[in-house]
Amino acid sequence: MAGPAQAQSVAEGQKLAFERSKGNCLTCHVIKGGDLPGTIGPELSGLKAKYSRDELIAIVSDETKRNPLTVMPPFGRNRILSEKEISAVVDFLQTL
Repeated sequence: MAGPAQAQSVAEGQKLAFERSKGNCLTCHVIKGGDLPGTIGPELSGLKAKYSRDELIAIVSDETKRNPLTVMPPFGRNRILSEKEISAVVDFLQTL
């Protein structure tokens, strides 16, 4: 994706990440621009340098595959987020 489609996906991903009833990333993570963040998980910054896109998709989809002791919900496995929504969240995460 490039240009307007990428920007739209990033905006969708941010909305999902900040939305308390859907992605809800702010419940556990500090994210620049987010209000009332939690501190259970790590601060979400510099992710593009730390993880590939595929790694981020795997983490958001089902982190229990990498870390069985994680408290992060398996957003893909539990169908909390669709594949398209996970892709948008990852597009956003890669901008942090």
